[in-house]
Amino acid sequence: MSVLAEWAASGVVPLTGRPDGPPLVPPGRGAALARELAETLPVPVDGPRLLSERAAFTGHRRGGTVSAGGSCRLLPTADGWAAVSCARPDDPALLGAMIGAETGPDPWPAVAAWLRVHTGDELAERAELLGVAAGPAGGTPRRPAVPAPLSPRSVEGLLVVDFSALWAGPLCAHLLGLAGARVVKVETPSRPDGARRGDPGFYRLLHAGHRSVVLDPGTAPGRHAMAALVDAADIVVEASRPRALARFGLDADAAVAAGTTWVSITAYGRDADRVGFGDDVAAACGLVRREPDGTPLFCGDAIADPLTGLTAAALACTAPPGGGGVLWDVAMSDVVAATLDPRGPGAPPAAVRHCDGWAVDTGTDGLVPVAEPVRRRVDGTAPESGRDTAEVLRELGIPGP
Repeated sequence: MSVLAEWAASGVVPLTGRPDGPPLVPPGRGAALARELAETLPVPVDGPRLLSERAAFTGHRRGGTVSAGGSCRLLPTADGWAAVSCARPDDPALLGAMIGAETGPDPWPAVAAWLRVHTGDELAERAELLGVAAGPAGGTPRRPAVPAPLSPRSVEGLLVVDFSALWAGPLCAHLLGLAGARVVKVETPSRPDGARRGDPGFYRLLHAGHRSVVLDPGTAPGRHAMAALVDAADIVVEASRPRALARFGLDADAAVAAGTTWVSITAYGRDADRVGFGDDVAAACGLVRREPDGTPLFCGDAIADPLTGLTAAALACTAPPGGGGVLWDVAMSDVVAATLDPRGPGAPPAAVRHCDGWAVDTGTDGLVPVAEPVRRRVDGTAPESGRDTAEVLRELGIPGP
């Protein structure tokens, strides 16, 4: 199957383009990479379909310069374009602080006006300082540094402790769970997984069959229980900047030295202090569809998240040949960049035609029908937050907080 045909079958094409225009094919080979990653997993999943399945639950559609989920926008700057996310409850206030103005409940008019007279570099500097997910969009991809897999191994029966939230990390844990691992999700009282506020069906898909633990890192017993969970884990999945977990008393290097597989998912790498979400990271790395006048359009729905979750799961299913721990530093930006040509965006991707339904003109495979996002079947239920705290700690011999 050609790269274009794989995009057509992925469900991503209907999520790319203007809402009042035809669906468009993204650049690069993200759907092909998703298939290749899925083929390495010890469980049958359709990798390309994973890239669009959230939209099958939420009903998200293509929004052009507004992300499918609505929380990120592509806006013109004084020297180009920028991707700016406003996904968290605190983000409107942070965006106001970034531009030095009161924004009210709708920050977009003020942010757009500020960006028109400021450069992408100015935006990036302020965004990093304030922890805002924003930056210049559509630049030439840098050479990626995605880790290379090691020797394949079974994860059946292994204990996965999942500190992550939203999509990329939970997808990784979900795929490991499908492969037979035992997954324990860890949240804190003040910061439950924000995806719990999203579509309940999609949340259930990623968390069915897992167990939920809530621990308070603000207390000594809570920190002790977290550290003990990490000590008991075969695999740790987290999506925080290293300093955040360090405040909890969790040490990735020590865990790896003790034999743990540590999967660290970040926007731009463990050595960077930038934050980012699936839409703005993809746009920043150049995974956008350009209109003839250069206007960038979002591709898919937060596509950096499922690409990264698949990558992380594939890496976690490998280990050093002689055993031992390993730290997987999985940056969403590197994963996205690996799907693009490092020499630049290159020629525009193929057109989509309408002939009794949309189809991609692939040349090699002819006209390939454009597939819509599809839900996978959900078996079981997702646990309520903290439902299994006492039981999990008791089983592992950890004193309750």
